[in-house]
Formats: sequence, structure tokens, C-alpha cells
Amino acid sequence: MLPPALPERPALRLGTAALAGAAGVLCFQPFGLFWLAPLVCLLLFTLLRQADGPRTAAWLGFAFGLGFFLVGVSWIYVSLSVFGGMPVWLAAPATFLFCALLAAFYGAIGWACRRWLPERHLFQALWFAALVGLADWSRSWVFTGFPWLAWGYSQSPPSPLAGFAPLVGVFGLSLAVALAGALLGRWRSGLAVTVLLFGAGGALQRVAWTEPAGEPLTVALIQGNVGQEMKWRPEQFFRTLALYRDLVEKHPARLVVLPETAVPAFLDAVPPEFLADLQALARRNRGDLLFGTVTGSGERYWNSAVSLGTAPTQVYNKSHLVPFGEFIPAGFSWFLEWATIPMSQFARGEQPQAALEIAGRRVAPNICYEDVFGDEIIRALPAAGLLVNLSNTAWYGRSFAQPQHLQIAQLRALETGRPMLRATNTGMTAVVAPDGTVQASLPAFTQAVLTAEVRAYQGMTPFARWGNGGFLALALVALAASRRFGRR
Repeated sequence: MLPPALPERPALRLGTAALAGAAGVLCFQPFGLFWLAPLVCLLLFTLLRQADGPRTAAWLGFAFGLGFFLVGVSWIYVSLSVFGGMPVWLAAPATFLFCALLAAFYGAIGWACRRWLPERHLFQALWFAALVGLADWSRSWVFTGFPWLAWGYSQSPPSPLAGFAPLVGVFGLSLAVALAGALLGRWRSGLAVTVLLFGAGGALQRVAWTEPAGEPLTVALIQGNVGQEMKWRPEQFFRTLALYRDLVEKHPARLVVLPETAVPAFLDAVPPEFLADLQALARRNRGDLLFGTVTGSGERYWNSAVSLGTAPTQVYNKSHLVPFGEFIPAGFSWFLEWATIPMSQFARGEQPQAALEIAGRRVAPNICYEDVFGDEIIRALPAAGLLVNLSNTAWYGRSFAQPQHLQIAQLRALETGRPMLRATNTGMTAVVAPDGTVQASLPAFTQAVLTAEVRAYQGMTPFARWGNGGFLALALVALAASRRFGRR
């Protein structure tokens, strides 16, 4: 039996769609109601299926997406207004337009879903699920990419569906969530298939795709909690250096990691004695230290991670930059007249970059936003045994951004079968195990150091070998089967 008919009045349907989208944010961290995701997808599927035409379905999808992103990425406004210095009258519409652009992907889902909707329910569900997965994947590369809140992220552990992540990645999980929801439209048969889907995911969680390599490694992940409003002030600079030096000295480990731009200056301008102290402390621990800073000079500079210690000094340069935060797209130079964002024209690091050989291990660094792109993270494999993320999410204040970002790291660990170490300025500093579970973490907005023992891992998951190729093949098969066999 299909779900009951939804309100007939267009305004009520649009409002229902927007509220459903807003409720979808509850499926992600910090709420973590992963079981709600199929039900939200069922409501969206029902709205689109009962629309009187593709145009109406497009507006319903757009309304859903607008509610989803206005709530889910509301922290964009915080970064623009509170910390970016943009006036409220400009930051508010800019945030709205950004969310509207993201919502357009759901508008496209609505139009395509209704325009070519198969007749048979199973293939309607497959059609809808493939469109949702492809829309999430498209957001990962259109306009340089913003795949935040892809539905697959809602299924991080403890969701049984997390077992599919090493095979088809986060976008494959998006497809699975949407499929489970759409199938519930046929209560008896749909529930049985959904239970089977979750059961298969749970069984896959027991598969060890990778294995430990080498002895345990002591790590110290330093969370300095330097306020964004203070970070780049000249009078704060030496206090920041002293803070990090003291924290490093008090927490010895083979591998010590400081956050993104922990040293907020060009590397050439950092006092040599400070760098000498860090190197001496790392060598005393028979290991290495990795810290975020800015390398280069003049008009060409990079957001970098630099190592010091027993191994030769090595540098990783961030390659996937944040639009408007780390580079200004062509035609938007006027943006800098209304926002005060320091160092907003970084150069892109080359790809691929070799894993760093530090602390006796091969480590693949990534900086902040880069860990959102799973197909880029796997470029360092199979050489790298550890993933390390250096972040500064102080830009987003006390918002959903930090727990959402940690959930993203959980999927990267699952996809690669590697531990993910996160050293952040204000949160959430954490150690994520290869199975996607959070082994340990620090409370946000506290000054603290997370110490732990981790092991590097070797081997390759199917996703690490094929990237998003496995998901794309699955989605295209679902679309083709729906078109071929969807008629009664």
C-alpha cells in the first residue's frame, strides 16, 4: 500500500517539502538520527511521485533542498558575517543564494524523477535512488565542488549501511539510503528489502579490507583553541607561538600534529628559534611534528603542512581550495571590498603529492575542506598508512559545521580502511579508526591535547581501487534497468 496522498494545495505541498528538508538535517551529526534518513527520503519520493508534472516536481524538490541547506549549512552565514566582516544586509542574501544554488540540484532530481518516472514501483525506487546519488556526486565537482550533507554521510557508524562505504563510497551510500526510503512506499515488500539491505550492510562491516602494518605509534593532536578574531592579529602572534611550543613540550609523542595555519604567518617570517625548538622537541621524541602554516611569498603562496624532526623537512600544499575563502573566482573581485578574509588568494598545490615519510610511517596529509573529496584522498594510496587532517573550523563558530566535519572524516576512514587523525584549532580534534568509529575526541572550544596510540594500515578497499567508479556503474545500471524494465 502506498503512502497517503499529501495536501492538494500547492503552498502546503511546498511547505511540507521545505519542512521535510529541514528535518533531514536531524539525520546528520550532531543529532545522528541515521534511521530517520530513509523516512525523509520516502517523504521526498512521495511528494515527487504525486506531483502533477515535472515542473511541479522541480519546485517541490527545490523547496526540499532549500529547507535542507538553509538549516544544514547555516554556518556559511557565520563565516561571512561574524568572522568575514561582511555586513548583514549582504551576508544574509549571499547565504540564501548559495543555499538556493545547492537546492537547484534537488530541483533537478524532482524534474527528472517525475519526467521519466517508471510505472512499476521497484523501478520507480531505483530511478529515484540513482538520481539522488548522482545529484550528491554532481555536487562534488560542479563549481569546484561542495558535497557537504550528501546523504551517505548520515550513515556513518553505528548505521549498518556503513558497511557499504568501502565498496561504493559515500555516494553509493546516498543511493542506498534513497532506495531504502523509496521502497518503504510498498510497506510489506519494501520493508523486507530494506531490512535485507541493512542486514547486508551490517554483514559487510565484519569484512577487514585492510590490515595493521608495523608497531603502534604514539600521536599527540594539539587543539590550541585560538579564537578566529585573534588568530591573525600581530599582537597575538608571539603568544600563539608560545602556546603551541608549551603544548608540544608537555605532550611528547612520535607524531605531533598542530592544526591548519597554527603558525599564522609566512614560514620565512617565523622566528628561526621557534622552529629550532619544535625540531629539537620532535627529535627528542625520536619522531616528527607536522604543523600548518603559509609557505611562499608575494603573490604566490600556499596553505601548507610542514614537518620538522628526525626526518628531512617535507611540505604538503593544499590543492583543493575553498571558493571565496582561499581563492576568489574570476569575476568576483568585488567580494573583497565587502569581506575581510586574510590571505584569500592561495595558489593550488600540485596533484598528486607523495605521502610524507615522517615518524617512521608514510602519512597522507589533507587540509580542512580537502577531506570532503574521497576520490582525491585515495590518490595517496596504497603508499600512505595514515591519513592526517589539519583543520581550522573556528570560521564557523558554535554551529553544526564541526560535528558534520568529523562525520565526513568517518567516511574517509571507512572508504580507505585507514585511520584518520584530525588536529583542529577549535574542534573536533579526534582519532577515527579504519572502521569509521571515533576512537577518541576532544570537546570543542577547549584548549587540550589528544594523545593516543594508532597503527598504520596497508591494503586497498574496493573504493580505494576504483574511486567513485563503482558507484557510477551502479547508478547507471539502476537508471538503465529502470528505463528498460520499468513499464508494466
